[in-house]
Amino acid sequence: MRKCNKEFQVLFDLDLKSKFYEHVNRIIQDSKYRIIASAISKEKYIKNYGRLSNDVYELALSFIIERAVFCLDEKKDENKQLEIVIEKRGKKEDKKLEEHFQRLMSRGTAYIEAGRLADLKITIHFKDKKENINGLQLADLVAYPIARYVIEPERANPAFEVLKDKIYSKGNKRYGLKIFP
Repeated sequence: MRKCNKEFQVLFDLDLKSKFYEHVNRIIQDSKYRIIASAISKEKYIKNYGRLSNDVYELALSFIIERAVFCLDEKKDENKQLEIVIEKRGKKEDKKLEEHFQRLMSRGTAYIEAGRLADLKITIHFKDKKENINGLQLADLVAYPIARYVIEPERANPAFEVLKDKIYSKGNKRYGLKIFP
């Protein structure tokens, strides 16, 4: 929407735009879901680990899987499963991320053993943006406000205020937004 596609040119009407955002905000607030996100500070990462020390998408996937498993620990369903849908980036990039996922499943992560991951029957699927999947659309809508919050946490960010209560928390601690390093 931020890139003024032809379909969204109607939003130049400020009254219509205001109503549209009110409606989207209401959907975001009233729908039942939790956000688990990972943000990697490029400058800090390069300073601490070097430019080519690890693929940030692989690192982000590891963090998201860990946090999703911790979130699922709260569910008492013995048949719980975790399905992760990833937007396609390219054949090589997707293959590399799929291989990283397979390594995680066989070795585990820094905090979760492989057996525990296997118990959740975790799967990943790569989907094209053109498939117009609701979950990926929602992920796109929440990604920008989260990125802005991570980059400038003190700056006014009304969109983040709308979704911040959807970020997975336990007690008073926010676990669903991993900022690294």
